[in-house]
Amino acid sequence: MASRTYHHNKKTGVTYVYSVQSYWDREKKAPRNKQVCIGKLNKETGEVIPSAKKHKIAEDSTTIHGLTANARIAGPFILLEKLVKQTGLAGILKHCFPELHSEILSLVYFIVQKGLPLSRSEPWSNGHLHPSGERLVSQRISELLLKITEADRQKFLSLWLRKITERDYLCYDITSISSYARSNEYIRYGYNRDGEALPQINLAMLFGQKSRLPAYYRRMPGNITDVATLKTTMKQMDFIGANAIHFVLDRGFYSETNIDEILARRHHFTMAVPTGRKWVENIIDRHYESIALPKYYHQINETESLYAATSLYKWGEDKRRTYLHIYYNAQQAAEGFDKFTRELLQYKQELESGKKVKFHEEHYERFFTVKETPKRGLSVSFNDAAIQKYRKRYAGFFCILSTSVKEPMEALRIYRAKDVVENSFDDLKNQLDMKRLRMHSSAAMDSRMFLQFIALIFICQIRNTIQDDKTLRNLTVREVIENMETMVQITYSGRYGRLYTETSPIQRKIIEAFGLTIPK
Repeated sequence: MASRTYHHNKKTGVTYVYSVQSYWDREKKAPRNKQVCIGKLNKETGEVIPSAKKHKIAEDSTTIHGLTANARIAGPFILLEKLVKQTGLAGILKHCFPELHSEILSLVYFIVQKGLPLSRSEPWSNGHLHPSGERLVSQRISELLLKITEADRQKFLSLWLRKITERDYLCYDITSISSYARSNEYIRYGYNRDGEALPQINLAMLFGQKSRLPAYYRRMPGNITDVATLKTTMKQMDFIGANAIHFVLDRGFYSETNIDEILARRHHFTMAVPTGRKWVENIIDRHYESIALPKYYHQINETESLYAATSLYKWGEDKRRTYLHIYYNAQQAAEGFDKFTRELLQYKQELESGKKVKFHEEHYERFFTVKETPKRGLSVSFNDAAIQKYRKRYAGFFCILSTSVKEPMEALRIYRAKDVVENSFDDLKNQLDMKRLRMHSSAAMDSRMFLQFIALIFICQIRNTIQDDKTLRNLTVREVIENMETMVQITYSGRYGRLYTETSPIQRKIIEAFGLTIPK
């Protein structure tokens, strides 16, 4: 596996960048490393300036009368050009942004390759191949961000969502993105999922389970709670003409209102539901004595097993058919015991502070005794009998409700696969420069988030390919891109055409895995 190392020359102050290729020496029967200098490090931009050796042919050719040559890094461009056509993004972007699509893609390629602020894209555009071929100067980027309209973004999202939703489950989740911006009306203080004491926006995303690609996103003010977002998201699905969708949701989105809304709009869902609901407990009670019978036992893997049963449940006044899948794991009973205790302490704090949550009302009434007197004020105490009964009866159980998945293990598989959304949020923040939002105007912020979303599609597609390839699965997305950085295109003037530098063994493996074609 190729990696990079840096050697600093104290006398000249120059930092040289080497590509390190590890291999097995059959004669000496020991591992060896081969280092090749690929260029110098630009201290200001962090870019690699290709070495003279890489450009020797180009430099020598300039001695021929009237002949000039230009060298640009081409490897990442060849990779991303393959993916933009493979995913269908090229056609959709050209259709939605006929005059801007090449510049949009250039900025997206920069984000994917470097994960740096857009203000640092100009030196990159001078040394790399990219779709527009123009220098990405700051003023032009600012103008471009303002030209990307909300109507065009929604048009793109409608076409892309339609492409992804063909026979796929869509996982839905929300993350928060912190910001130092002061003049952006969407930046608000709320529940920060990264534990930071900063205002934020909230970002909701739909992610295809089978395609393993992001399908849709929308931004919201930072003080909006998770459970309140689903209704508006479904309305937007209607506005952009989305067909029936199968949502996969964690229990943070559970409410009777949300389920009623999903059913009313003729969508499907697979959703974890809290066990502390009366209707859920009634069904658990019916299975309590028999759930541990051998016929309900399932061995998931070498370390995990559980019991599972299913009950048909008619939801609401219209008696809509749903399936409640009940799971019991004796090993997780202790963990569930502790989790329930933490939730109780949270509910008590909400009652004492007067900041009650609407969706916790049932827990307040069941597990607490609340008294208020003129002398002592508000008094909140635990209902110990109700708490003990719940712990003894329901610890170790968890439930999934679905409109269409009848088999409990299939429902569990679909639900657990929703962690693809969490992985994509991690990519956005750590790979694609969205740990902090630097845009102060909401218009520029919306366009920047749109570019990030498209960049995320590329990141996920690269990961999907390397995970499916035995020789590359130990590489990260960043390592794949960095390994392609040493492939340079040298373009000559006149009739001499162009050539590409030789490929390394790891590059040849990447070329094979992605089905790339290197021009001759």
